Amino acid sequence: MSTASIGGRADRRDFFVCDFFAAAPKHDLASMEHPIFSLSTRPDRRILSYEHNGSEITVTPSVKGRATIFDADILIFCISQLMAAVNAGRATSRVLTLTAHDLLLATNRETSGDSYKRLRDAFERLAGTRITTNIVTGTEEVTSGFGLIESWEIVRKTRHGRMVSVSVTLSDWLYRAVLAKSVLTLNRDYFTLRKPLERRIYELARKHCGRQPEWRVSLETLLKKSGSASPRRVFRAMLREIIKADGLPDYVLVEEGGDIIHVSPRVAVVEGPDAPQLSPDALAQARVLVPGADVYALEAEWRAFWAGSGRPRLRSTDRAFLGWVRGKSSNGF
Repeated sequence: MSTASIGGRADRRDFFVCDFFAAAPKHDLASMEHPIFSLSTRPDRRILSYEHNGSEITVTPSVKGRATIFDADILIFCISQLMAAVNAGRATSRVLTLTAHDLLLATNRETSGDSYKRLRDAFERLAGTRITTNIVTGTEEVTSGFGLIESWEIVRKTRHGRMVSVSVTLSDWLYRAVLAKSVLTLNRDYFTLRKPLERRIYELARKHCGRQPEWRVSLETLLKKSGSASPRRVFRAMLREIIKADGLPDYVLVEEGGDIIHVSPRVAVVEGPDAPQLSPDALAQARVLVPGADVYALEAEWRAFWAGSGRPRLRSTDRAFLGWVRGKSSNGF
C-alpha cells in the first residue's frame, strides 16, 4: 500500500486504493437477505424494526433519511474492490480511497455535476443511518450499533467543485463480512434496474435461489423480507408488474396459486460429471487474465454459455474456457 499523504495530512498506512478494473459486483449476504435499505424514493425517516428466524434489526435513519437501495451501490462497489483484492492476494483495509468517476461508471450512473451531488447525499445517508443488529457476519454474533459506513471525506476536488477522490471507512461489521467472504456475485445488469422493488426482488432471488433449480416463497414472506412499506394488495400489484415485464437478470418469476411466488434461474445450472471440467491451472490463468475476477463465477457462466451453444464437443476444455475469458476481457466484461 502507498504511504503517501492524503490531502496534505500525515501519512496514513491503513488504507486501500480501489483500482481493480471491472471487478465483479458483489454484495454482502446480510444486506441481500434482510431489508436494511429503504425502497422509498423520498426521504424515509421511519425507524425500521425487523425480526426473522432469530435475526433482529433496528434501522434508525438520520434527518436526511434512511439509506436507500441505490445508496447501497457505494457499498457494492467497495465490497467488489475488496473481494477482488482478496482474490488477488493483496492486502486490504476497511479504509478505502476511491475515484468518484470510477464509482459512477461502475454502477451505471451519469457523470454529470448533479450525479456528484447525489453521490455526496448518498454518502451522508449511509453514514447517518444507524443499525442495531445481532446478525452474524463472519463467525461472530455481536449485538451492536453502527453506521453503514463509519465515515467519509472528500480528499480532492476539481476546480469546479466536483469530488475526485473520496476516502470511505466501512463499518467493522461489513468489513468482517468481506474478509469471511460472506458475499455473492451480482449480475452487472443489476445496476440497470431503476425500480427499487426490482432490485430488492433480484437480491432475494440471488440469495435464496442462487444456483438451485427453484425457490418458492409466499407473498407474505416476500413482502416482509423486501422491506416494502406498501399494503399487501399494492405490493402484489407491483410484483405482478415485475413478473409481466420479465426484466430481472438471471431469474424468472411466476405467480402460483395460494399466493406463492416461484423463482427459477433463466439458464439451467450446468454441473455434474457431464459438465466440462477445468484444471486448476486454467483457473489460475483466468485470474491472471482478469485480475480480481471471481473465477468460479466465470466458470459457471462459461458452462452455461457452452450448454446454450448446444454442448459442443471440446478438444481442449481449458483452451476453450480461456479463449472465452479473453473475449469477455477484450470487450470490457
